[in-house]
Amino acid sequence: MEVSKKVVFIKDWILNYVNSMPVKAQSLVIGISGGIDSSVTSTLCAMTGLKTIALTMPIKQNKEQNDLSLLHKKWLSDKFNNVESHSLELDNVFNNFENTLSDFKSEHGMANSRARLRMTTLYQVAAANKGIVVGTGNKVEDFGVGFYTKYGDGGVDISPLADLMKSEVWQLGKDLGVLQEIIDAPPTDGLWEDGRTDKDQLQGLSYEQMEHAMVHGPDSEYYDKYQKIRKPNLHKMEPIPVFKNDSTTQTSNRKG
Repeated sequence: MEVSKKVVFIKDWILNYVNSMPVKAQSLVIGISGGIDSSVTSTLCAMTGLKTIALTMPIKQNKEQNDLSLLHKKWLSDKFNNVESHSLELDNVFNNFENTLSDFKSEHGMANSRARLRMTTLYQVAAANKGIVVGTGNKVEDFGVGFYTKYGDGGVDISPLADLMKSEVWQLGKDLGVLQEIIDAPPTDGLWEDGRTDKDQLQGLSYEQMEHAMVHGPDSEYYDKYQKIRKPNLHKMEPIPVFKNDSTTQTSNRKG
């Protein structure tokens, strides 16, 4: 499918979903990180004509990342009159949380807590505006390697890009006229004060290499590394285990 047609198709998909809701949402709420995924998703949301609320939510943020998010927020607001944008500084909230849990130190846990605090913020704003939270994950992250925070950036109502490879998202970004600085920026989840990139956290694999592994499977030279990242994250991508309260289970566990 041509990129321009795909843009229209996804925009219409978002709009059709909202129109099909039993109680129609009155707004689309999305977090802006300064990355290509949230930039593309927020632009597609704005194109629907629905009220689109774009939020930047810095938490001890790397300055370059925060600057990109602010640039995109301004670009989006200038381009679409249905966009409402806010910058919500969450440093104080996060510091209080971190201090309260000082006896339970985990650098990785606190990084994920940033994503979960942002998720909570998005849902509060959505509740106040009778809206839904729009996810920004792509297929490589959401269904390939599970590179997202469970109940953090993975906690959304709809996910317009989740069946698109990262390379397709970049193509959409170019077609939509997303700022070149954002298209060129190294992908990062923005959860670390040292500004580490996605590649730093993913066994040194680029998105192009992970896509190669997803498409070609064991024949890909990157497949082993890809699987090494994927397997520990399967719990995010699979349904949570649920005990089945049926007669077969009860019979098999009953002592004679």
